[in-house]
This record gives sequence, structure tokens and C-alpha cells, in this order.
Amino acid sequence: MRKIALASVLMLPLVLISCKATGPGGMESTMATEAKKITIGGKDLKNPVAASPEAINEGREHFQRHCQICHGNDGHGTGVPFKDKMSPPVVDLGEKSVQDYSDGQLKWILENGIRFTGMPGWHGILDEDEEWKIVHFLRHLPAPGSAGVPDVFKEEQEEHEHMKAGEKAGAAPHTHTHTHPPGTPPHKD
Repeated sequence: MRKIALASVLMLPLVLISCKATGPGGMESTMATEAKKITIGGKDLKNPVAASPEAINEGREHFQRHCQICHGNDGHGTGVPFKDKMSPPVVDLGEKSVQDYSDGQLKWILENGIRFTGMPGWHGILDEDEEWKIVHFLRHLPAPGSAGVPDVFKEEQEEHEHMKAGEKAGAAPHTHTHTHPPGTPPHKD
């Protein structure tokens, strides 16, 4: 019994080392894409909000508040550092596969999300008028890269560029410091 326990303990690190998370394979991606086509509702819904510059701009404003964290300011993922690291990757909303959805399907996705993709549903957070205006914005996305990097990522990007430039110039490497609350023993970071 002790030999089995010892062997199990010794084998566990080997098993863990051999495990590696990878992105979905070709067949898995194809099956997920086809499943989305079947499960996404709203195909016959028509957008009741007239397409106008004001509606598109309001849609852009709502997109900036709720969607840019994953899809970037432009809807193409510009400046989003994790967009390709997610499984599945964050979709470029300008892609044909997205633009081929009907307005009703895009609104349905906004409302319900897409299971197993990281796309949340916004039901109860956005009202229908806001969702329909975001759909208008999605139909009029700016060119990739033209809207810049989301502010939330810009500061981090600038900080890293500043640190790299300082290191190249011979400056001391950047270090993070913090203080401990009174009574908390110090620790090595």
C-alpha cells in the first residue's frame, strides 16, 4: 500500500507537467460555429430604431461603456492584450461571420450572450433601445486601429514602454514598492 501511495505521489508531478491547455482544434471550432448558427435566436426581428447619425453615435457611446474592454474602441479588438489569449479568442466584430448575422440576431446576442465564449448577456443592464443602437454602431464600425487603444489598457501600455525605454538607457529597473499595515510582519516579494 505504501508503494502505491509513494508511486502516486511521484507520478503526480509528471502528470501535471504533461498537461497543457491548448486552444480548440479545427473540428471543435467548426462544431461550435455551427452550433451558434442553430442556437442564436432573433433572426426575424427588425430593428425598430431608425438608422441615423445620432442613433449610431449613441450606440458607440454604449459600446464604449460596456463592450470596449473586450472588443476595443473600434470593435476590431485593437489594443486589447488578451483578445487572442481567450478560448475561443475575442471575435473581431467587423468579420464577415459577425456582419452576416441579422440585426435581430446581433440584438439577441447582446441580450443573451453566447454560452462558452466569454460573451456575456446584457439583459437587465442595457435596455432594448440601447441594444438596438449598439447594433447600428456594429454596422458602422470604424476602421481597425482608427479609434485607438482603450484607456484602460493605454496607461498600462505606456507604463511598460516607459520602463523598457528606461532599462535600455541604463536606468535602474523599475521596482514596485508597498507598505504593510501596522502589526503586519514584512515579507519578501
